[in-house]
Amino acid sequence: MKTSLFKEFEEVSSKAWTQQIQVELKGGDFNEKLLTKTEDGIDIKPFYHLDDVEHFTRVSTPKWSICQHFYFDEKTDIGIILDAVNRGAEQIKLQVNSTATPIKEVVASLNQNQIQPYIAFDKIIFSELETLIATFAGQAIFILDPIAKLGKTGNWYANQKTDFQFLKKLSTAENFNVTLQLKHYQNAGATHVQQLAYALAHANEYLNKAEQDAYLHQIKSIHLQVAIGGNYFFEISKLRALRVLIFSLLNEYELDIPIKIIAEPTTRNKTLYDYNVNMLRTTTECMSAILGGADVVCNSNYDAIYQNESEFANRISRNQLLILKNESYFDKVQNPADGTYYIEKITQQLQEQALSLFKNIEQGKGLIQQLFQGKIQKKIKEQDAKEREEILQGKKKLVGTNAYQNKDDVLSMNFEKNPFVENKAKKTLIEPILERRVAEEIEKEQLAKTEKA
Repeated sequence: MKTSLFKEFEEVSSKAWTQQIQVELKGGDFNEKLLTKTEDGIDIKPFYHLDDVEHFTRVSTPKWSICQHFYFDEKTDIGIILDAVNRGAEQIKLQVNSTATPIKEVVASLNQNQIQPYIAFDKIIFSELETLIATFAGQAIFILDPIAKLGKTGNWYANQKTDFQFLKKLSTAENFNVTLQLKHYQNAGATHVQQLAYALAHANEYLNKAEQDAYLHQIKSIHLQVAIGGNYFFEISKLRALRVLIFSLLNEYELDIPIKIIAEPTTRNKTLYDYNVNMLRTTTECMSAILGGADVVCNSNYDAIYQNESEFANRISRNQLLILKNESYFDKVQNPADGTYYIEKITQQLQEQALSLFKNIEQGKGLIQQLFQGKIQKKIKEQDAKEREEILQGKKKLVGTNAYQNKDDVLSMNFEKNPFVENKAKKTLIEPILERRVAEEIEKEQLAKTEKA
């Protein structure tokens, strides 16, 4: 027997709430004073009501895994990776320097711990990668995304024809999957709608090609690597919308395969000054990923933008996720965002606008064509410039950088990694999509003052 806890209270419509708020404003304009418009043109209201939700998005939240990222080359101590597994890492993502790098021992060791690692390569020779995929079938998930390579670097691995022929060749392999690296859209400054539309167009390029070349139904799964920004509720909504949109796209191709989302914090809002604040940023971003339905959450080290991996930073990033899972019980509630009017409404608006933009891209002959025409880069650059200007003017805040600065925080230029965008003269087929942090201009100015002092 169901008992209503609120039967003594009369239902109040959205219209009634708005009217009462208008009274309280004493003549002030509701839209002007209480609505906030996002970069995508979505109005954020002061309250949300059941009347606002046309339908509820049912997203099945998976059991998420704690992931640890490692750079791997011939000198890497495998014991460090296994120690992370023993101390709570449930998935491992390896960035390997080359397809020539021996990985047999590390893959075997991880398999013994029931881990099938994700493996990406800095340098790829197709013949070597083909051997690796055949050798480690079912033991590792190899990341190969020619379109992401084109977008991020301006060049293919070899050329468009060769790259796609190689994918077709791989389609005969056991557990053939499509892996999409979508992080650069977020990290370069694309809006939520743009990220979703580009992800959809990105996936459609592969599915369309697979259908043309008659290997569509050999795809066993699709893996989406995404970056999560600092807009907490919008990022939850973004992931929910992404899963629904990709599922809908697969339905159009009559594919019934698993969708796996691997999420990690964005680099875009990370800072050199007051860098410990990066731990707060990555924590809320990981929370968004979990609540949005990510399958794997791979946290970033608080100093990842300027330091190489260290045992301390690795342990901190892993422990952030362990606390969310084992102390905050973020793995105990199924679909925690379901029924939240605000998130439901934003999810629907993001879906609708992203679908509309996706259709425009397809009418323009698809993502690859628009990359060669420079249209995608132009849209992202416009949004990037706008956001960086807002940071410089203080309209957007980065704690420790342009708000609440620590005057005693002094840094030198002795970084293990260059935290700034490198504008190297290099011949490319297209203009690459540059991943750029919004704090770079301010940090350069502050560092220059320090150097002069």
